[in-house]
Amino acid sequence: MDQSTNNDIFVNLREEYNKTQIQEILSQLDKDLIGLKPVKLRIQEISALLLIDRLRKSLGLTSVNPGLHMSFTGSPGTGKTTVALKMADILHRLGYIKKGHLLTVTRDDLVGQYIGHTAPKTKEVLKQAMGGVLFIDEAYYLYKPDNERDYGAEAIEILLQVMENQRDDLVVIFAGYKDRMDKFYESNPGLSSRVANHVNFPDYTSEELLKIANMMLEEQQYELSPEANNVLLDYIERRMQQPYFANARSIRNAIDRARMRQANRIFTQSGKILTKSDLVTIEAEDILKSRLFADNA
Repeated sequence: MDQSTNNDIFVNLREEYNKTQIQEILSQLDKDLIGLKPVKLRIQEISALLLIDRLRKSLGLTSVNPGLHMSFTGSPGTGKTTVALKMADILHRLGYIKKGHLLTVTRDDLVGQYIGHTAPKTKEVLKQAMGGVLFIDEAYYLYKPDNERDYGAEAIEILLQVMENQRDDLVVIFAGYKDRMDKFYESNPGLSSRVANHVNFPDYTSEELLKIANMMLEEQQYELSPEANNVLLDYIERRMQQPYFANARSIRNAIDRARMRQANRIFTQSGKILTKSDLVTIEAEDILKSRLFADNA
């Protein structure tokens, strides 16, 4: 920060930006996650807002306290937890949270099964999350209006109090399917009013999932043969039409099973002298033996 000749205070934005090192996080996010352009743009916008807010405070300008609590909506396997980890790091580097860790929980971690059990459970989770980000997955399960004996509402009330009164100590991210999360917020106006940033994670295309598969294989020092690459794309397009499809999570499972079949194929060729190529290459047959192709056949 410097002073000009007419005593107007000014700041070097690039210098301040570089000090935070958040570009390093945004670049890593772009590298680690295929696609998701709307999500990456939204995270960049939130980061920019927080940086400018910090600069305004440093100059003594009026600063509207930016809402930090967030909602991540989308199907399983679309990168919500990965982005939450990066967001925790960004918030820490910008000075909005003290520790920068991420604690991931579900309803079972917050809600008790009998009277007097929920408050201690929820408060213990909040204690562990203080100074960082609390990521509540499938958050809509906290609210069960049809069950009079359910204690999820108690957990929500405690969360609301902490979200409002300890905003400088904790950021909460609610996550889950978009349609269910929309109903969840509709039924909880107090909760909805405290969540300022809504980020929707789109499903991946088949081509993006193929890129993700190749990235996963490269990390494990495997590769697909040209024919296996085509077969895997066919597998992905078929799997996307099946129940319980979970985007990148389903692709990771498919890769793990293909590696297992490859290992078994090599194992049964006990008399063969193996090359490095044999050990690293996933062949088409390692994917074609999937039950998905057998069922369709």
